[in-house]
Amino acid sequence: MSNSTDLSDILPPYLNLPPHLSAQKYFFVCTLTVAAWDTLVLSPRTWRLLRTKEWPPLKILFHFLRLFMPIEFTIVGVAFFDTKWSQAQCSHFFLFEPICTAILLAACSIIHVIRIHAIYEKNRNVLFGMGALLATQVVVTAICCGFYRSTPLEEGQGCIAEPKANWVGIYWLSATLTYTASFALAVNRSLRSLSIKPLSYWKLMLRDGLNLYGAIWIVNMVNMLFWFIITPTGPSDPIRTIVTSMAAVLTASMSMRIILAVRGSLASGGSFAVSSSSNPSRSGNTTHVISANRGAGQGGAPPNPVLSLRGNDLHNPSAMYTVPLADGDKAVADWDGKSSVGGVRDQKVTEIFPIESQTGSQEGVHVTVETENDFGGYQKEKN
Repeated sequence: MSNSTDLSDILPPYLNLPPHLSAQKYFFVCTLTVAAWDTLVLSPRTWRLLRTKEWPPLKILFHFLRLFMPIEFTIVGVAFFDTKWSQAQCSHFFLFEPICTAILLAACSIIHVIRIHAIYEKNRNVLFGMGALLATQVVVTAICCGFYRSTPLEEGQGCIAEPKANWVGIYWLSATLTYTASFALAVNRSLRSLSIKPLSYWKLMLRDGLNLYGAIWIVNMVNMLFWFIITPTGPSDPIRTIVTSMAAVLTASMSMRIILAVRGSLASGGSFAVSSSSNPSRSGNTTHVISANRGAGQGGAPPNPVLSLRGNDLHNPSAMYTVPLADGDKAVADWDGKSSVGGVRDQKVTEIFPIESQTGSQEGVHVTVETENDFGGYQKEKN
């Protein structure tokens, strides 16, 4: 009768993995997949952004993360999966990931500080608050890097950095506090804009990228659960660091998308979708409601377009201006469908019109009129 043999006795160490270490290797494969997918998907938008002339801080940070993130985790992946990577080599290499991840998180947090400061229209209190969280994060992560160690694994099982004590989790706690404040401030700014421009919550989320801020907050909170709640089974159990790589990759990925979601120029952090300067209750600002209409022409002539501007000035709320957009002596005849259009479809006219307010003062306004004529559709209706 033959004796049964335990497979764990004959398997090499790189195949004979504890459950938590095996799970971490599978999860790290998912992390590398996300990093590779993100690098591939963002390539066209990266190229378009690279071709723009200006180089504001957000653009520099975007391209830094674009290169730094995949390079870091490719190197970490080699050390993690290379079966020939000895523990002696690991003892000289293990600080690579926590140091590089601290740099990665600092770059992401700078993006959040710049962007939140911009959507709050350069509010100094927001800048000081977010800046204090960023400074705390940089100091804490730098100190905590000195309290990591190499996980005591067997030869061929990989190289993993883990904390020497549970309190080293403040490394990630400091970053999570920054992203929590960023998420809360972004949501608050978006909800405040509803009083100016009502919008459904779904469209509001997509317009202001709240899903990006929320994704960063969620992945960092999940990481906190593994750091402070789940208890390792022993000194060689790396369960506390199982989510750290994914948290760093997703934080960088979503932060880059926050930059790409900015409307217009990236200078000074970009602008917000709805400016509070349109709020009439804000002193020192004047806005106008502009409407265009066509008055009746004289002698059966085609009607002349008129531009009306109603002031929203607190000092003169009833001010109203009327601007004729066409000279009565140069009335434009209706197109009869037979004239040659000369291949011109769109027309853009820029003129300066004098306007006279109800107060009698002479003022001026620079008006740009864009017209688009659908001659094909007109002729179809006529036929």
